Amino acid sequence: MEDIIEPFEFKQCVSIVKSTGQKAVNLRELRMLISQVGDESIFHHIYQYFLKGHMLEYTNDFAQWAGESLEQRALAERLSSIDPYSCKSVNHVRKELTRVIDEHLSEFPEPHDVVTGDEFYFNETISFVFPVGVKTKNLAEFLVAIGHIDEGSIYYHFYDSRVRLGEGIVDDFSRWIEHTLGRKKLADKIRAIDPFMHSTERIREHIREVVEEYVRADMEGVED
Repeated sequence: MEDIIEPFEFKQCVSIVKSTGQKAVNLRELRMLISQVGDESIFHHIYQYFLKGHMLEYTNDFAQWAGESLEQRALAERLSSIDPYSCKSVNHVRKELTRVIDEHLSEFPEPHDVVTGDEFYFNETISFVFPVGVKTKNLAEFLVAIGHIDEGSIYYHFYDSRVRLGEGIVDDFSRWIEHTLGRKKLADKIRAIDPFMHSTERIREHIREVVEEYVRADMEGVED
């Protein structure tokens, strides 16, 4: 049966950052530009935050700027609490961002400007997706591959897929494990990994841990 199993093909996501030429020096300008920039820019600053390859304190670029440059930690935490994967579209995310900022401005209507050099620069990205030449047909092969692929591949299959598949909590890894290998319990454990609490490298480690547990059980003949 193994030879007819559809293999999991690992792909890589590489993005080239492009400036929009727009920047904000205070919260009102940020709010105005969030309502005006293209969807590609909102997508970059929200969904591609974890593609940066390092873990920051917040969960999107807007929250990071509010906390670090504006020194508005309460606002930053509220912006961080927006879950883009529960939103139906990029425009829905945009509305949530402006709603949170409007509520903050109603309490603090005179925001200060940041110092020169700390402005928020609106960017967008051009993304390229390509196969990396790695395919796996079972959990043991998947376990080896997940330990060596690039972080950009982890991002593409764990984060980007939540938008691409349109299912919010479903990623490429768990989808293949459930629907191709028939291992729903393992798929559920991977879906339970919080995408906002870890860097892409920690996501890799968590996936390896849960998959290794099942691979070891398979070798010992233990049913899941």
